[in-house]
Amino acid sequence: MPEPHVPTGARPARRARGAALALSAALVLPLALAAGSGSAAAAPGGHHDGRTAPHRHPHLNTHKYVALGDSYAAGIGIPDNVGMPAGCGRSNHNYASLTAKGIGFARFTDVTCGGAKTVDMTQPQTVTGGVNPAQLNAVTADTSVVTLQIGGNDIGFGEIIGTCASVSASDPFGDPCHKLYTAGGTDQLAGRIDATAAKVASVVRGIRWRAPHARILVLGYPAILPDSGVGCFPTVPVAMGDAPYLRDTQKRLNAMIAAQAGRNGARYVDVYGPSVGHDACQPTGRWVEGVNPSTPFHPNAVGHEGMAAAVAAALPPR
Repeated sequence: MPEPHVPTGARPARRARGAALALSAALVLPLALAAGSGSAAAAPGGHHDGRTAPHRHPHLNTHKYVALGDSYAAGIGIPDNVGMPAGCGRSNHNYASLTAKGIGFARFTDVTCGGAKTVDMTQPQTVTGGVNPAQLNAVTADTSVVTLQIGGNDIGFGEIIGTCASVSASDPFGDPCHKLYTAGGTDQLAGRIDATAAKVASVVRGIRWRAPHARILVLGYPAILPDSGVGCFPTVPVAMGDAPYLRDTQKRLNAMIAAQAGRNGARYVDVYGPSVGHDACQPTGRWVEGVNPSTPFHPNAVGHEGMAAAVAAALPPR
């Protein structure tokens, strides 16, 4: 992607303020509330035609698959919102559902929930419309495959995006968010990621304890910003100097998740690599939305198809 021209003036700031305010408003509610109803329109970025994961594994068609995770796993804003409580924003076209259909699992349980943190794997989570039971309750000794995508909310994903969008208008060509989170010489976001490592490890061990013979697949997070350059301010209201910092922060989060998966007997599924070139800055074909009222900075239907393909590829025949 070519480096964008940086104008000498600050005219984009006014447009960015409006986008930042809209994004901040969308992120005021917990991510668990972002789902909307099952009648929501299809997420922009590409037409979802109902395709399932491209690989079939007949040897797994009598097995049990359990999906765990946060809003990235739940598929908030993607029709149709299914299951209870409705506030979890669980889509029947999220990557877990596509994988289950494509592979042909006999039993599939999806307990993913928007806003989930690692603590919600072992404790009930209150959302709009009710309470989502502790997600690990769904994992039993006869579980064959588990997918897990967690950690983003533990480091404050929604707060980070909202804060960085808000301050970008004041210094669109600088790095106000980077300065804010590294004030005093300590990178607060790096510290949050390091502090989350033990929590992710504990969840993976909890899965293994409950399902000793299961294949555990731990996903990272797809690319939100382009893999190089200074982003696409003001389309995505992140200051140009902050784009490299936020990109590196996401890569650090994914690296931590990969490390904890490997150290605790699980397989890491890279969804960042396949999503490069499909970030929120792309006009078409993107996996992740930008300032979108129903799915702000979350994967759309195309992104879930891509993640489903990555999961299916990580399930070779035994």
